[in-house]
Order: sequence, then structure tokens, then C-alpha cells
Amino acid sequence: MIVEKDIARVSVGSYVVGIAKQRGGRKIKQKGWVRSLSVIERLIDQGVERVLVDTSKKLPEETEEIPSETIIESIPESSENLNQEEKSATVEGEIESSEQRSNKANFAQSINQAKSIFKEAKSIQRKLLDDVLTGRQIDIGPVEEITDKTTEEIFANPDALACIINIREKDEYLLEHSSAVSILMSIFSRFLDIDIETAKQLSIGAFLHDVGKIKIPDEILNKPGKLTEKEFTVMKTHVIHSVDIIRNTAGISPMSLEVAALHHEKLDGSGYPLGLPENKITQYGRMITICDIFDALTANRVYKDGMAQVKAFAILRNMAEKSMIDLSLVNRFIKCMGVYPVGSLVQLNSNQLAVVESRNSDDPVRPKVKAFFSVSQNHFVLAKDIDLSDDQQNHIEKGVRADDFNLDMNKILEFLVMEG
Repeated sequence: MIVEKDIARVSVGSYVVGIAKQRGGRKIKQKGWVRSLSVIERLIDQGVERVLVDTSKKLPEETEEIPSETIIESIPESSENLNQEEKSATVEGEIESSEQRSNKANFAQSINQAKSIFKEAKSIQRKLLDDVLTGRQIDIGPVEEITDKTTEEIFANPDALACIINIREKDEYLLEHSSAVSILMSIFSRFLDIDIETAKQLSIGAFLHDVGKIKIPDEILNKPGKLTEKEFTVMKTHVIHSVDIIRNTAGISPMSLEVAALHHEKLDGSGYPLGLPENKITQYGRMITICDIFDALTANRVYKDGMAQVKAFAILRNMAEKSMIDLSLVNRFIKCMGVYPVGSLVQLNSNQLAVVESRNSDDPVRPKVKAFFSVSQNHFVLAKDIDLSDDQQNHIEKGVRADDFNLDMNKILEFLVMEG
């Protein structure tokens, strides 16, 4: 049976009948067995990406005569270290290029870094809320340190902390939401070419924007159903509480206060607490409104599961078309995040789940992904990197959530780190 395989999935002993996909013009003139690791490595070096393998053929035992038709004959090879390579030829397994190993290491490092930063951010949020409850003044120092760290990471690499908004606990929404919105504001600021020092101030405001919610009674704050008119009136006061707390915080900038104060205002005047008209809502206020709504829609809570990012984009656009939020900024936010944001889950037409690793600006619907789960078999599989812009066999069917398959995003990321 002839099957097509990624070159990194070809093992010693495979019988290759041709090249299916490659960069450049290298051709295999003869069919044959892969007899050593160096053969696979040279194919990778010469731009070969996928090959056709005859799975019905097996490499003969050493005691039998080895056919003369081998790939080695058609690919020049140095004799240096050949003996050692031939000794390794009997080792079972798959071969990875140095680039693939580097990609895995970088992915694992990004996840671990995101988890570490998010843990630190939640610890700072917890201290802030405790200070507010006990009447102590907020110490802006730790907030500046964590927002500086995340903003600088994002400006160096916009995808570096994208996984952070998917590492969530249902019972820690209040702690996690503000941290995630702060991250989103930094990502959005970079995309809009806002200078890094301004972005840091916007990130601080986003980090603090919901601090006043700690003064809202739990039965209203965490009510699973729709709030009554009276309850909603109480809920809306959280912005006033936040503004009072932030205004009385030593070292806070007017810009940070501005984004916190405007995060629930709408362009059509239907927002709160002031019901400001469009001309009174600054660009920074419009930005945080979009980030705040997006995270609120996609995050899990104790009483409500979040939705897939693609659905959240549709709601944002619908609100913009009704003149509630800025349409131009919504379109740029979607472009900034990518149709399928980095760190989000997608289902492929091959019935596999994959996490989006990086976006493709030339083809937004075909990012680079890492497949890790078989839906039909309902279990994790060996993680595989797929560049959908180059892979004609795979495409995204839809954006999904881990909950849709009774999976936990933290467990998924742990699995991918171990794979890396």
C-alpha cells in the first residue's frame, strides 16, 4: 500500500517510491529503502517535505541480500561517521529535523512562560482585591512590574503569551479576566503601532479595570441567570468603585484611569456608568471595550461556558454594525488576533483537534497548527506540526473549545509540553 508521509515521520527501513512534496527541484531517480538516519536528514536538508512510502515492503534482514536499489545510491553522501550511522539504522522511531526540534522546544517554552506569568498575575490580582476589601491602599508597584513584563514580551513577539487567555479556571474568573484583558490590550496596542510606553499604561488600566467588582455582592456578581433591573443597577456600580479605587492609587496615570473608566461605555450612548456619547469615548476606551467583551464571551465561568473565538468575533461585528462599538477597530482587532487566534483550538477535516501555534498573515484561515487528538478514536495522539498553508490535505472545519470534547485546556497544554 502506497501512503504519503511527512519526511519527519519516515523511519529507517521504509521503502520510498517517490517525492510527494518538496522545496526545490531535487528528484529521487530510484525507488528504495531508507537504510540510515543520514539519508532522511539529507532529504530534509535538500527541501523534501513529504514522500510516498510503500508500507508493504520491509527492509530485509542483514543475513539476506540487500537489493542494490536504494535511496542512498541517488543521494550523494559523505563517508564521515558512516559506520556509526549504520549502527543507528536499526533504531526504531521517527526522525525530526533540528528546526522541528527547535519549534517543539519553543512551543513548550511559550506555554510554560505563559502559565508562569498568568500565575504571577493572578497572585497580584488576589492581593489587590484583598487590599480593597480590607481598606488598604493599592500598591501599584507589582502591577507595573507584571504589566511591564507582559507588554515587553508581547512587543518582542506578539504570539508569545497568546496561550494565556486559554489557560483558565472556571472559579477564578474575576482574577483571570482582568489579567487576560490586560494581555489583549498589549497585543492590540502593538498591532495598532502604539508606542510601548503608552501600551504599558493601557495595560495597567486594563489590569485594574474590574477591581471594583470586589464590592459587588456575590449573589449578583455570580448569578447564573439574567440579572433583574435592580440587580443590574447594582452591577453597573462596579465601574464607579473601580474609578474611585484607581483614582486614589498613588502613581497611577490619567491614561490608565481613562481606559478603566470607559470600558463599559458604548458609542450609541447605551453604555454605563455615564452613558457617554461617541465623541466623548477615546480610542483607548473603544479598544478596552472590545478586549473586555471578547474575553467575557470566550472565558469559562462557574455558571457559563465560554464560546469559541470565531463566534465571539461574530458578536463583536454584530455589535459594531449596530453602532455600539467601533467597527473599524473591531475589524482590526479580528485581523490582529487572527481568524483562528494563537492558542485556540480547531477541528480539522481529518477529524483531529489541533491548537493554533502561529498565524499566517497571507492566508488567515490556514495558520500553523499542532494536531494532538483524534476525535473519532477519542484519545490523544502523537503531536504533529502542520502548516495548513502548505498542506493541501488538511483544513480547518471550525473553531472549537476543549469543553466540547470533555477535555481540559490545562491538560491539553501539559500534554503538548510533554510532547515537546
